[in-house]
Amino acid sequence: MGAPEANDEERMLGSTPGVPALGRGPLPGGRHSRHEYHHAAAGWGAARSVERVLARAGEPVEGFRALLVMNHEDGGFDCPGCAWPDDPSGLRLDICENGIKHVSWELTPPHADAEFFSSHTVSELRAWTDHHLEAVGRLAEPMSYDPDTDMYRPISWDDAFALVGEALRGLDDPNRAAFYTSGRLSNEATFLYQLWVREFGTNNLPDCSNMCHEASGRALTPAIGSGKGTVDLNDWEQADAIWLMGDNAASNAPRMLTWLAEADRRGAQLVHINPLIEAASRRTIVPHEYADMATFRTTRIGTMNVQVRIGGDLALLRGVAKALFETPEALDQDFIDRYTHGFEEYRELVEATPWADLVRDSGVDEAGIRALAESYRRSERLIIAWCLGLTQHEHGMDTVREIVNVLLLRGNIGREGAGPCPVRGHSNVQGNRTCGVNHRPDKAFLDRLAEVCGIDPPRAHGLGVVETVEAMRRGDVRVFVSLGGNFALAAPDLVATAEALRGCDLTVQVSTKLNRSHLVHGKRALILPCLARSDTDVQASGPQGVTVEDAMSMVHISYGMKAPPSRHLRSECAILSGMARATLPDSRTPWQSYVDDYDRIRDTMSRVLDGFEDFNRRARHPHGFRIRQLARERVFQTASGRAEFSHAPLPDDVDPGAGRLLLATVRSHDQFNTTIYSNDDRYRGLKGLRTVVFMNDDDMRERGIGEFDLVDVTSFARDGTTRRVYGYRAVRYEIARGCAAGYMPELNVLCGLADRSADSGQPVTKHLVVEVTRAGR
Repeated sequence: MGAPEANDEERMLGSTPGVPALGRGPLPGGRHSRHEYHHAAAGWGAARSVERVLARAGEPVEGFRALLVMNHEDGGFDCPGCAWPDDPSGLRLDICENGIKHVSWELTPPHADAEFFSSHTVSELRAWTDHHLEAVGRLAEPMSYDPDTDMYRPISWDDAFALVGEALRGLDDPNRAAFYTSGRLSNEATFLYQLWVREFGTNNLPDCSNMCHEASGRALTPAIGSGKGTVDLNDWEQADAIWLMGDNAASNAPRMLTWLAEADRRGAQLVHINPLIEAASRRTIVPHEYADMATFRTTRIGTMNVQVRIGGDLALLRGVAKALFETPEALDQDFIDRYTHGFEEYRELVEATPWADLVRDSGVDEAGIRALAESYRRSERLIIAWCLGLTQHEHGMDTVREIVNVLLLRGNIGREGAGPCPVRGHSNVQGNRTCGVNHRPDKAFLDRLAEVCGIDPPRAHGLGVVETVEAMRRGDVRVFVSLGGNFALAAPDLVATAEALRGCDLTVQVSTKLNRSHLVHGKRALILPCLARSDTDVQASGPQGVTVEDAMSMVHISYGMKAPPSRHLRSECAILSGMARATLPDSRTPWQSYVDDYDRIRDTMSRVLDGFEDFNRRARHPHGFRIRQLARERVFQTASGRAEFSHAPLPDDVDPGAGRLLLATVRSHDQFNTTIYSNDDRYRGLKGLRTVVFMNDDDMRERGIGEFDLVDVTSFARDGTTRRVYGYRAVRYEIARGCAAGYMPELNVLCGLADRSADSGQPVTKHLVVEVTRAGR
């Protein structure tokens, strides 16, 4: 476990031929292994992991106290991890292993201070792994980059705000700035952010949704009139069948396991549709079910695994529809006639599609597709839930539309226990979009914003994530502001993204911990440290709460549990207000009044946002409130006033070509987005290594590759360019033939800027065409 070396930055990119690549977790000790994981998901494995996490936490007492208040109504704080809803029954330990990791990581002392930055140049820090950077601890005070010393130096808040205002006012066009956010931002901060940006004069509001569920929102809106799913946890309690598509629940939304276990006990069908067979598709022990923990009694969380090939989900769903059409009584014809449009065209399309095409494109034989259709036919109420394994494809939008088609055939929208359910990955990513962070805002929202807030918002669409990177590379965007996240690692084509950021005149990062994006910066750069979700937020009127919206449209208030680790930290709302006042000195918006009392922000939001009426009172209800979903009531705000069947052709991109594979990037279990806790992945049985390519055994044998052999991976972008990583290790895994997988953010380097969906604009990081060869060949 030696110190970082100068070439480690290149090794993290996998760009050194003949040398094993270096992942972005802890410095590897040279020992790695893999075994088949046969234990139940969660259970004692999760309990032991939590024990270890709390034991090594920088604030172990606070970490333990967090278990008692996280996700609790009436004064608790919302988990800053995934967006799975809180249990409405008032469960006292509605937590999971990964949420505890995330919070304990957040509770570290503030060691990224002036003394730390005076001891390390930025060039030196770039050689540190990303785990090492975040492990330094919380950011302690505002910092400004000094190019003469290649170091960050302390700066006062007033001077930092003045620098931001000067840079933005000096632009000849507001569209020369871009304003990014991750899913960590509260609803109140989100609203202030977009208000500042639109009053400044641009809709350049790229966000993490552009890289994760953009396809979901854009597909659901024309289909059912809403960009959100229609189900809630009550539906999960009543569903006869639940299909999970492109989702690894045990790592991405572990609290879902409770609901899958409950569904199995009442006899529901639980179907996992994924190129990889994951531990979350077998059995679990829910940690807060103490009798099961004591007796090691497991519960099934999967009744069927359908191993679809990468990109083959649409063909699979269409095959289900084809089988259903052969049994007319399986259709809910009354629902179809009363509530849908485009049914006959869809029937003709499906019936004209040969079974051979469906089998070829899905990678599932006809018998397997028919078995899935029969399971559906026997289930009156079906929920189809999906994650990035569907959306980060070229045809992600068409696939989500096909999910809606399949649900419509049996009337499974607007029925209890049924409906579409996108599984959002970050705690408030859905709330960010609801509250205005959207580079493609609709006219109704802008009209209301103008009327209530007295501004003249721009009407032209702004830039999404990939368009922002391209604009920075061209020199069209000169100032980049990021509220949370780690843009330099989360975006595709890490080399091009770094080049784009370094070309900016100013980059501003509002963050809680040190990360790669602080080291890949513009000519001038600011690090502005903010409060975390678990920190108490006290303003002029007293302690403040902020709200978030979970993946099922429930909005609830969250209060921090501990004093901030540094007196120099400010809240997201306070930082935004400071930058806004410095940028817009003549603004009539009451920025300081908003910061003094967040109720005032919510009062304004209640007048702008549909569904937020009486916001302050409803947010303080013990379990918050659910934003009304008209599609759930079978009111479809589409062009026809009905739910729309779509008629997309089958994709033509499931065959990568002779000798090539389709590669998907995935997260390890010991990881949250770009935050990496260790080099282990418990549920995939891997220890000590992140620079891996999971492959089918036959594909490895065909290429003469053995377990843990060093391999090089070349990707082929849509613009004809290639990218390569060297020194990865091949690992056998139960993955569909012709497919491969590896970890993000390491393998984001293989996704070119041109590798994005023509429909959604999303980078297709789960649909990359690659060649895998033994190292040096």
